[in-house]
Amino acid sequence: MVKSVDFTVVIPTFRRPTELREAISSVLAQVEVEIEIVVVDDSPEQSAASVVSSLSDPRVSYLANPKPTGGFPSAVRNLGWPRGRGDFVHFLDDDDIIPAGHYAAVKATFEKHPNVGVVFCRIDPFGSCSATQLQREKEYFEKAAALANFCQRLHSRRAFAACLMFHWALMVCSAGIMRRQCVEQLEGFDPHLRLREDVDLYSRAMRQFDVCFLDRVGLKYRIGSPSLMHAPELTQSDLDDLRAAQSRTNARYKSTWGRLEFYVMKLFARSVLKFV
Repeated sequence: MVKSVDFTVVIPTFRRPTELREAISSVLAQVEVEIEIVVVDDSPEQSAASVVSSLSDPRVSYLANPKPTGGFPSAVRNLGWPRGRGDFVHFLDDDDIIPAGHYAAVKATFEKHPNVGVVFCRIDPFGSCSATQLQREKEYFEKAAALANFCQRLHSRRAFAACLMFHWALMVCSAGIMRRQCVEQLEGFDPHLRLREDVDLYSRAMRQFDVCFLDRVGLKYRIGSPSLMHAPELTQSDLDDLRAAQSRTNARYKSTWGRLEFYVMKLFARSVLKFV
C-alpha cells in the first residue's frame, strides 16, 4: 500500500553539493510527517546526481533539467512540483535549512485552518558573512516578522499582498508552504520571470487564498552565498529584469482584481504599513 505524502519538497540546485546535502538532511530529519523530495538539477554536468545517489533514500528523487536555464528559478521549480503527490508543496532553496519540527507545526496549522492556502514563518539568517551584515539581515527579518504579525491581526489577505508587493519582503521563497491545490490553481511560478518570481507567486497566493503567519523560526536562511538579494550592486540586466517583473505582476493584479483595489492597496502599503 502506497503511503500518503504530506509534503512535496522541491529543491532546485546549481553546483552546491555541500549545501544541497545539508538542505536535504534537514528535510529528512523532520518527524511526524511523510515527505518526498524532488531535486531538480539545473547544472549542465548534472552535478547533484552523485549527492542524491549517495543518500540512498527512496524519499529523494533526482530530476536533471534537460534544458539548463542558466539561472531561471521559476522554470526550474515548475519542473519539480507536478512530479510530487504531497498535500503541501514547499519550494526550498538548495542552501537553506529547515529547523527540527517545522513541518509538523505547519501541518498542524493547515489542519487547524482548513481554508488557509499559504503558511509562512519567521526567518533566521546565518552564514559566513561579516557580523555587521548578519546583524543587518537579522534586523531586516525582525521587521518582516513584525509586519507579518500586523497583517495577521488585520485578518486581511489584501494587507499581506500589499506589504509584499509594495513595501517589504515579508518572506523569501523557502519560508512559504502552500497547499497543492493552490499551486495547481495558480499554475506554479510565472515562467516568464527570471527575478522576483517568488514575490509574484506568493502575492497572488496571499490575495486569492487565506494566509497564516506562523510566528516561529521555520527557516535557517543562509547569508553569504552569491545571490541577488545580497549583492552589493545590481547589474543593469538585473535591474531591467526586476522592473519588468514588477510591471508584469502589477499588470496581472490590475487585470484580476481591478485598478481601484490595486491603487488602494499601494496607498495602504506606502502610508499605513511604513509606520509599523
